[in-house]
Amino acid sequence: MADLDFKQLWNDALSYDQYVEESQKNCAMWTGKYRTARIPDWAYEKACATGPDISFLVIAEDWCGDATNTIPVLARMGHEAECMEVRILRRDEHPEVMDRYLTNGSRSIPIVIALDSNFEEKGHWGPRPTELQAWVMEHKDTMETDERYKHVRTWYARDKGETTLREVLGLFEG
Repeated sequence: MADLDFKQLWNDALSYDQYVEESQKNCAMWTGKYRTARIPDWAYEKACATGPDISFLVIAEDWCGDATNTIPVLARMGHEAECMEVRILRRDEHPEVMDRYLTNGSRSIPIVIALDSNFEEKGHWGPRPTELQAWVMEHKDTMETDERYKHVRTWYARDKGETTLREVLGLFEG
């Protein structure tokens, strides 16, 4: 598999504001989650202790419920913290990037790629927090989709983005 030019991908990616402005299906969900997101102090401290400039390149699509529950929190932090920035690539417009980050052979999103100040990949995360992903995988064949999604939405509401922030910022630890 060919190496990806992360600097070029970063330059081609959309800012969170551009992405949401172009969203058609779930614009209200993206903006609502962003508006209510509260970033804990520990997250700012951890992010800014990582280095002067950290970047998160996200692969997402407007229709993805996991993306609407996680990426606005990360974007909010990116807007408020001087040490980090978030940009988004649309999955369906970048299959060569998405295919490098398959989850169990599928194009599950969102995927967050952590980049250092030299646009070197430090790791990636997705498509959802580890605990929730394990639960979804355990119940995907035994529970109706609507019931499963109700549980997922409740999990995200209780978590308030804390687990996503811990796991995504943890990409810079190893």
